[in-house]
Amino acid sequence: MEPAILIVTLLCGMLVSRVGLPPLIGYLVAGFVLFTFGIEDSSLPILQQLADLGVTLLLFSIGLKLDIKSLFKAEVWAGSSLHLIGSIIFFVPVLKLLGFLGIEQLDGFSINQLMLVSFALSFSSTVFAVKVLEDSGDMQSLYGRVAIGILIMQDIFAVIFLTISKGNIPSVWAFGLLLLPVLRPLIYKIFDRVGHGEMLVLFGLVMALVVGAWLFETVGLKPDLGALIIGILLAGHAKSSELAKSIYYFKELFLVAFFLTIGLNGLPTLADIGLAAILVALVPIKIVMFVYLLTRFKLRSRTSLLASFNLGNYSEFGLIVAAVAAYKGWLPPEWLIIIAVALSISFLFAAPLNNSVSKIYQRYQSKLTKLERHPLHPEDRQIRIGNPRFLILGMGRIGSGAYDELRAKYTGEILGIEHKQELVDFHRANDRNVVQGDASDTDFWEKLERAPNLELVLLAMPNHVGNLFAVQQLHKLNYEGKISAIVQYAEDAESLRESGVHTVYNLYEAAGAGFVDHVINELLESPPELVPAFTTVNTAETDDENDAETHHVK
Repeated sequence: MEPAILIVTLLCGMLVSRVGLPPLIGYLVAGFVLFTFGIEDSSLPILQQLADLGVTLLLFSIGLKLDIKSLFKAEVWAGSSLHLIGSIIFFVPVLKLLGFLGIEQLDGFSINQLMLVSFALSFSSTVFAVKVLEDSGDMQSLYGRVAIGILIMQDIFAVIFLTISKGNIPSVWAFGLLLLPVLRPLIYKIFDRVGHGEMLVLFGLVMALVVGAWLFETVGLKPDLGALIIGILLAGHAKSSELAKSIYYFKELFLVAFFLTIGLNGLPTLADIGLAAILVALVPIKIVMFVYLLTRFKLRSRTSLLASFNLGNYSEFGLIVAAVAAYKGWLPPEWLIIIAVALSISFLFAAPLNNSVSKIYQRYQSKLTKLERHPLHPEDRQIRIGNPRFLILGMGRIGSGAYDELRAKYTGEILGIEHKQELVDFHRANDRNVVQGDASDTDFWEKLERAPNLELVLLAMPNHVGNLFAVQQLHKLNYEGKISAIVQYAEDAESLRESGVHTVYNLYEAAGAGFVDHVINELLESPPELVPAFTTVNTAETDDENDAETHHVK
């Protein structure tokens, strides 16, 4: 591969990232730049192979994170399906009208071609949405989960299209793939034994590219479908999240090749850019359709608006659909470039709009609230918390241990907040007072009832950004009690102290002290005066005292 390809791609990605846009726009631009230098897609077959690998690993990663139950929620499966149908119904006549008005790229298009373009334009970007949600810390918020669920449904629609577009009748051996769930225990045992590091990465690549893509292609099915299904098969394993993280950079790197190949197909003409701009001007209609549909499923108008703006763009899957259609001769090749330009421009507008969505909601709140249907969605109603003395945000192992210690040593009501429903059910079965909610979500704080006798808030969430956000929200609610937090890194502790947290517990720094404390209690007889030397950890100043407090590791 020519060095110029890597250099130009890196430079374009860096330049685009500097202005706060997803690097994939830079990769598309890099493809156009390289095309002007005389480098074409046909001259680099290895680039197309890497692009195919990127798409396959993208589907595999989606499968690893997929909670099948979430897809059966009406706002997800019905919302995505109705939006797909509505988008096609909207785009087909609009595109036909543009053809009548003299847009040459649409001149003489058949109804099937119009429906194909409309289908490609109906998708929203998974890459963009995930980046925005991760940056804002809202991945587990209700609107974030709804948006991701809809995106996964759209991805499934795309995979079905890709499978059908293959055009071949599957082999009779394809029925043998129904036995894959039977082999799940065996696959899980292998999953357990591969350990971590490079063996885990190699296991993931084998499952995605061999058991998934190659096996499905052998029996006449689309390899991308195989990668998705194998990912879903592995999603229930305890190490599925670790596997997704381990292959993340492989997927991202190979997807760079996919976006490059789009630009290497040719430069957009002024007419192509003009049509792409018209298509971007239609994105608000997609947003309005999402808002209306989601409020029909009894989500709050704010939740619906946040999810809709997150979905208000065009998609890399639309590019994949257009690429297949162009390869099959169903669409002229220039449509691949038009959709690529529309995708890039939609990102340019979507980024600042997502940053301004709260202001937009506040301005039009009275009108948007009229769209709501009551009773509201069970997950979108006001959160009733009673009158707790202690509040624990995050009921993982640390939060659970803190709950039990407080219950054993103090009187007064204790309340735990946990965003995973299965953990909420587990804690309730073990007689802990826990409600579902995500403290890293603005909606949670807006729906939270006030607790006048709250004395102490414990931030036990594993995500530092989430803990920091919770502190900010507590201050906005004029909370005047004490706040304590767990951290993993010293720099995180400093930022929490600066934000107003009274005490910070560093897990790593205190681990050795806790271990020795355990050894002393179990095995040694140590003079009491020696114990504090092992159990003192760093703390921050409180509002009332300037002296450091001493805390003991239990």
